[in-house]
Amino acid sequence: MFLCMRTTIQLDDQLLSEAKQHAARTGRTVKAVIEDALREALARTETPRPQARVSLQTFKGRGVQPGVDLDDISSLLDLIERDDGPA
Repeated sequence: MFLCMRTTIQLDDQLLSEAKQHAARTGRTVKAVIEDALREALARTETPRPQARVSLQTFKGRGVQPGVDLDDISSLLDLIERDDGPA
């Protein structure tokens, strides 16, 4: 047995009007239309989308320089912004 809870929600007037029209066209109640729409929205969010495979380009280099802490954003910004002269 399903338990139902009475609740109040505020809907945009235009959205409610469209829901009422849809309910009338399909011979259902506004409650049924809203419940179905909510179920569909929740089902879409529960199914994870497959992740697109990303190919990252790599470059030769010397790696992380001594003393560089990749977890310290402030120090990284200081290193990036300091003036080392002509490159």
